[in-house]
Amino acid sequence: MVTIAVDAMGGDHAPKAEVEGAIRAVKSLPVEVVLVGKEDVIRQELDAHDSDWKALPVRIQHASEVITMDDSAAKAMRTKKDSSIRVASRMVRDGHAQGVVSAGNTGAAMATAKLVQGMLPGVERPALASIFPTLKGAPAVMVDVGANVDSTPRMLAQFAIMGEIYYRVIFRTARPKVGILSIGEEEHKGNDLTRTATHLLKGLPLNFIGNVEGRDLFTGNVDVIVCDGFIGNVALKVSEGLVDVIKHMLQESLRSTITRQIGYVLSRAAYADFKKRLDYSEYGGVPLLGVKGVCIISHGRSNANAIKNAIRVAAEFTSSGINARIEEELRHSSFGGAAAAGE
Repeated sequence: MVTIAVDAMGGDHAPKAEVEGAIRAVKSLPVEVVLVGKEDVIRQELDAHDSDWKALPVRIQHASEVITMDDSAAKAMRTKKDSSIRVASRMVRDGHAQGVVSAGNTGAAMATAKLVQGMLPGVERPALASIFPTLKGAPAVMVDVGANVDSTPRMLAQFAIMGEIYYRVIFRTARPKVGILSIGEEEHKGNDLTRTATHLLKGLPLNFIGNVEGRDLFTGNVDVIVCDGFIGNVALKVSEGLVDVIKHMLQESLRSTITRQIGYVLSRAAYADFKKRLDYSEYGGVPLLGVKGVCIISHGRSNANAIKNAIRVAAEFTSSGINARIEEELRHSSFGGAAAAGE
């Protein structure tokens, strides 16, 4: 049975969402969950949620400190050495858990995973891989969406390798299409980073289709989109905001007249399906590719469903052996290992 450590103190709704999500996960998945955080607070929430929780594969690991959303990641790393995210990462490092899930401070979670769990051999920087729904049904994955605000062409090549392996294994696609995010499809468009990275990606054994544009995040014409973490995070946040606006405007429009109200009642199933396809909680969280073990970073406002699905993603990541494949492919690639910036 896979064991997943959950940072029970990190999210906006902690520990309620983490506790409920953990109980949902162990009741529906072959996993054990360790809730990491202040033991008395977690135990009180568990007792309130399910008096029979001790019969489930759920246990508590005490951690005396909490890193808040307002904490500086660097300062918290130095001063809060018994924080819930750090204790959870130590469990992965020491083999007591195979993965960690956190909806807490993203910067702190990434820095902790990198420092405590360590990096896979050959990986210079970890990268966040986010899933986007597409018109064709199959999701697209963008790498990186915020782990690195300044990337080198060599790092983008590593992101492409890691993202392609992740997509190939998780979505069972033999030859996923890989593209680099730019301002036009033509190869000469873009900046020095994208043009140099394009040259490197063309030399990799990937199904590389060249430049793609922002709209291709949702068309389904490309499976893995590679970009600098600064651009990727902006694209992610813009997309999240647009989804919220579309859902709100659509709901208002359907309810604005009696005729539309009747249509709204008749189309509730379709509207529910629409919301589910765009609901971040269905994807659970974002994997941090390139670190040892598994680290899934969830949205700060994650609900119980999101936590349950993040645990599912962590378990799938563990059992699929993605890290071993990344190590193997980087070992046989000229892009494994440290290199001078911009090489």
